[in-house]
Parts: sequence; C-alpha cells; structure tokens
Amino acid sequence: MDLGLKDKVAIVTGSARGLGAATARKLAEEGARVVVTDILREQAEATTAALKADGLQAHCVVADITKADQVQALVDEAAATFGGVHVLVNNAGFPRDKYLVKMSESDWDLVMEVMLKGAFLASRAVMPRMIEQGWGRVINISSRAHFGNPTQANYSAAKAGLIGMAKALSMEQGRYGITVNCVAPGFMETEMVQALPTYETIKERAVQMQPVKRVGQPRDIANAVAFLASDAASFISGEVLHVTGGRYG
Repeated sequence: MDLGLKDKVAIVTGSARGLGAATARKLAEEGARVVVTDILREQAEATTAALKADGLQAHCVVADITKADQVQALVDEAAATFGGVHVLVNNAGFPRDKYLVKMSESDWDLVMEVMLKGAFLASRAVMPRMIEQGWGRVINISSRAHFGNPTQANYSAAKAGLIGMAKALSMEQGRYGITVNCVAPGFMETEMVQALPTYETIKERAVQMQPVKRVGQPRDIANAVAFLASDAASFISGEVLHVTGGRYG
C-alpha cells in the first residue's frame, strides 16, 4: 500500500535509538524525508548515517526538546533542509520508576519536562507551518501505562497527559487539515528495556498477560505511526491506537 508519505518531511523526537529510531526508519522507507533528533549526539548521528547508507533521506539535529529556543531551531532547520514540516512524532521520553514515597521532585520533573513539555513545545513550533500548508500529522507516543502502573506515577501521568493533549489539539486543528493521534505501546523489546536487570522477569510477565504471545518489537510501533501519518488515516483524529498485543489493563 502506498501511504502517500513520499517527500513528506517528518520530525521524530528521541529518535537516536529504540522506538524513535525504528519509526524514523519506517517513515524514511515510505519515502519521507526524516529529521532524526535527540539529545544524544553520537547515537543520533549514527542512526542518521545508517539511514543515509541505505539510500534514505535523513538529517540529524541535536536538540534538547525541553528548551523552546532549541525546539524552534530544530523546526526551522528541518524546514530549511527539506522544505517544510508535515509530520511530527512526539516520541522522546524515559522512565524514572519509584514508589511515590521514594520519588523525588527531580524524578517527577524530568519525566514531565521531556514527555509533556517537550511535546507541547514541538507541537507549538510545527503548528504554524502545518496550518499554512493545510496538512499535518502529529502523533504522540503514549503508553499502555496511561491506565496506571505501580512505581510509575510520573510516567503514567505524563503518558495520560499526552493523550489529553492529542484530543485537545485534534479539536483545535482539525479545520486546518491536521490530525492529532496517539500510539500507546505495550511491552516492547528495546535497548533501554533489555538493559534492565529484571528484563527477563518483566518480559515473561508481560507475555503471560497478553493475548498475543510474543514480545512487541519497535517495528510494531513504527508501522502504527506510519499508518496514522498517512493519507489512509486522514479521517482519524483524537484517537489512541493501542499496540499492546491485546493487553489493556
């Protein structure tokens, strides 16, 4: 299926590795011109180089998405390099898991700053361009954790907030041909998760709780994002696509 993404310009935040890198690759394989952006310079440059080596269109911008000036510079550079901005994937984020009584203000603030403030700043920065061209896609990477997880009060709150933001923006921006949706991953086999000392235990428990008995892969999320970014999903907005192997609670 032709997803209609050829020559569209896509920014994927937090795309040096993991779900973001897989999403950047999928969009590029569909013909999009992809801006890989992350605070991790070496890994972001390596991901971009790998895309280019495969003949795909990619550009790297190192940026801290919690800083408004850096986010605006990111969007301006994307437009200057590729001629516009059509797709934004708000993927950047990370957990700082602790029981609430042991959670510091820093644990709370860091998660909120990167996931919620970062998505706000990036969405605000791209919106004028999307409005002007009368076409845009914003896709927030939420999580099954928006239902709530123990030790993840900060992460669950941020992921739920991304859904609320998407629903509000879908109502604001639909008149301009802009859709805003969320993808909510379940357990995914990423480098970050594999590095956890309890990885095997977490993996076994997750698979037991899923109707689909396999581990989720980054490409599963990338495929969902590519669909929501496509013309095939042009009448879908304000929705949450759970990619969880059938697990919700």
